[in-house]
Amino acid sequence: MGNFVGKILKKIIRCSKEMKIIIVGLDGAGKTTILYRLKLGEVATAKVPTTPIPTIGFNIETVKYKNILFNVWDIGGQEKTRCLWKHYYDDADGIIFVLDSSDMDRIDHNNYYSNYDNCNKHCACDELQQIFGETVSNKCPILILANKQDLFNTMSIDEICQRLGLLNIENRKWHLQATCGITGEGLRQGLTWLSKNVAK
Repeated sequence: MGNFVGKILKKIIRCSKEMKIIIVGLDGAGKTTILYRLKLGEVATAKVPTTPIPTIGFNIETVKYKNILFNVWDIGGQEKTRCLWKHYYDDADGIIFVLDSSDMDRIDHNNYYSNYDNCNKHCACDELQQIFGETVSNKCPILILANKQDLFNTMSIDEICQRLGLLNIENRKWHLQATCGITGEGLRQGLTWLSKNVAK
């Protein structure tokens, strides 16, 4: 009887384990769409379906996956709010970086500076490298979601990996996962990797 109660208590403790996960990425990458796909199994849309909903500030939701409660913080990705990302890393157990697989102009320096007048703007590669360089986020596994894989002319996972310079990253836990926030494809695999690594 005592053994049975012990197993039940372990299960309850395991189910109540909470993790703080930060979702960041450039504006328009699909962070909020992914958050609500994970939370509700559906997509948050505006009245006009093709119009993205910009996140002003942040959204916080709790998502349960594999006996872990993820407190997910979806941080706005506009240029003026990206400097604030680092302030959310302090207690984070994991970071999800979302990028638009079809946004070839903003993934790295190859096209970014030639297509924008303001050379101070950062591309996805810059922002991700900054996260890897942050000392406060060193303990966090980083799940990179290559979102919008359902769109025409998206970059392949191999091309994204190369353009982000991921193969040069050492001594950090990271995983690149192809996803579609609208259908949910790839999100389960990404969360499985994250749940295993935040548990460590």
